[in-house]
Amino acid sequence: MTDAEFVRELAQPLSGVAQDYDPLLELIGDARIVLLGEASHGTHEFYFGRAQITRRLIEEKNFTVLAIEADWPDASRVHRYVRGASADANANEALSGFRRFPTWMWRNTVVVEFVEWMREFNQHLDPKRAPAGFYGMDLYGLHASIDAVLTYLQKVDPDAAARARLRYSCFDHFSREPQEYGYAATVGAIESCERAVVAQLTDLQRNAARFLSRDGAVAAEELFFAEQNARLVKDAEEYYRSMFRGRASSWNLRDRHMVETIEALVAHLNGSRQPKAIVWAHNSHLGDARATEMSQHGELNVGQLIREHFGDEAVLVGFTTHHGSVTAASDWGAIAERKNVRPALRGSYEELFHETGLDRFWIDLRDVGEKVVSALYGPRLERAIGVIYRPESERLSHYFHARLPKQFDAVIHFDETRAVEPLERTSVWDKGELPETYPFKV
Repeated sequence: MTDAEFVRELAQPLSGVAQDYDPLLELIGDARIVLLGEASHGTHEFYFGRAQITRRLIEEKNFTVLAIEADWPDASRVHRYVRGASADANANEALSGFRRFPTWMWRNTVVVEFVEWMREFNQHLDPKRAPAGFYGMDLYGLHASIDAVLTYLQKVDPDAAARARLRYSCFDHFSREPQEYGYAATVGAIESCERAVVAQLTDLQRNAARFLSRDGAVAAEELFFAEQNARLVKDAEEYYRSMFRGRASSWNLRDRHMVETIEALVAHLNGSRQPKAIVWAHNSHLGDARATEMSQHGELNVGQLIREHFGDEAVLVGFTTHHGSVTAASDWGAIAERKNVRPALRGSYEELFHETGLDRFWIDLRDVGEKVVSALYGPRLERAIGVIYRPESERLSHYFHARLPKQFDAVIHFDETRAVEPLERTSVWDKGELPETYPFKV
């Protein structure tokens, strides 16, 4: 039996309906944390598939937390919208805080539809059940979080706001570009803001009891959000300094911050029943780093840390594709393009899945033993496309070795995929990339 034939026997075909995921929900069972990955930041099928699974987890298994690979303050505006606590007229407006590159990651048609569904779900929810929330867990938005902390403190304690403004003024010399601050602090051109941001978080925590005495549950929610923003500022300050010390240092700081955010959410929402969380992020964050080349470079990630903390109460799900199109940029900060995803390289999991002849399927990887070395166990190449896609250097830029059954508990494969549709489409995106065979059509 060939490797592709073996995989075909394990594969459970998908037809495109929500019921496709009945067996996957059985695998998830009573898990408290479900990580739903993606092999790119710009593929329609990954976003749509995650949304389908997430709806069912919220409806049928009482999951109440959705944490995404986005900044806390930007996601907070969406959270208020889905909870019916904002003045935004619709999901598009609620998502308007996502203006930092790459905007299409969260300002796309699939996310708009899903956010509207969350709001509708919460509006008709049984009062005995906890509503679902939409949260960010990334740490890029240093200045947006500073603004959020100051806004909160100005409301509850103007004197505390004045102290915070003085501490955060440490960043004022660098406009809104934290990378400039990180470089200057690393080379010793300025004194770092580390002590100031730690002092501000400590000050906020020290005064928590007084802030909580205002008006019950609302006060607790507002304080928690303010504290998360202050924690983000502290971690982001360290992150931007670490960027100039090496990739492993900054990567590990970022993923630890994501996990700490998830843990803080679960602890904050812990009531009569333990809250359950869904996470949306890239495969490179959510697949266990110990099963990939990352561990050889001293890198850990969310998937590894969540498994270490939650054990069998966590389920890790990856997504893959063989070819199609993707929304991505050619350089950081560049315009979004609709690019062709080249057929997967030889020796990759994506090529193996393509050879099954199945259009779309999922595999329960917990049933795959280590003895299956030549097929799924690997190691094999695995593709990762982030917000930048450079097919001319694809092997170096977008592939790494992994052992898929150790990396994830399940994998979902869509053989041909299409680019996710940005809310702000441009003529460059609409035109798309010409096929490689143009103009010969062969």
